[in-house]
Amino acid sequence: MIVLKSKQEIEKMYTVNQMVGDILNILKNEIKPGITTEYLNRRAEEEAKKRHAKCAFKGYGGFPKSLCTSVNEEVVHGIPSKKKVLKEGDIISLDFGLIYDGWYGDSAITVAVGNIDEKKKKLMEVTYQALYEGIAQARAGNYLYDISGAVQNYVESFGFSVVRDYVGHGIGRKLHEEPQVPNYIPSKFDRGPMLRVGMTIAIEPMVNAGTWRVKVLKDKWTVVTADGEPSAHFEHTIAITEEGPVILSEVS
Repeated sequence: MIVLKSKQEIEKMYTVNQMVGDILNILKNEIKPGITTEYLNRRAEEEAKKRHAKCAFKGYGGFPKSLCTSVNEEVVHGIPSKKKVLKEGDIISLDFGLIYDGWYGDSAITVAVGNIDEKKKKLMEVTYQALYEGIAQARAGNYLYDISGAVQNYVESFGFSVVRDYVGHGIGRKLHEEPQVPNYIPSKFDRGPMLRVGMTIAIEPMVNAGTWRVKVLKDKWTVVTADGEPSAHFEHTIAITEEGPVILSEVS
């Protein structure tokens, strides 16, 4: 069941999502060669504590950390570690969520570590823009797969591929609500549910430089590209309003 939110509830979601965006910005500015992914996890927890918010991912489904850190060919759900040291030329996806006042926030960014090659630069640019192509379709009266198609068409026009095994999602009082938000059109015969005012969803393109196929490592969490090519990931939580889509997790 898709849960519609009132304006007041969307305001509360805006508050927590702004916290998520702020913390991701802080982490982004600290990324450099030589730091560990565990350091980023610890910093995320410190910043959440300052805001009296709870980290949404820690313990969720058994996930052991508060921040997902996915490097290079890692797509999503990378587990922070003291042994994982960032080096020049890496890209890292930071996926982070909070709970505050009973509401969830969720967002993700991909960040370059020092200077990166042209392929990774283009991959990041296309993934970032694909997110906004999808958001532009998040209007009342459109259909869910209008978002999916906008993401897929944009990504594939550059020769990249969208991951199919993992998708965006509704969000609110739960981290994952209905509907699922795929980054590709899953059916030629169905447009998905109609988008309505009050829907709140997390749109999150996961884009691979090579094949869309992925596999899960032995830790049972870290998802990697099947061919070892790099992957990028951006995510925003948005609300569908009478005026159009409002990006709750975007900070200036």
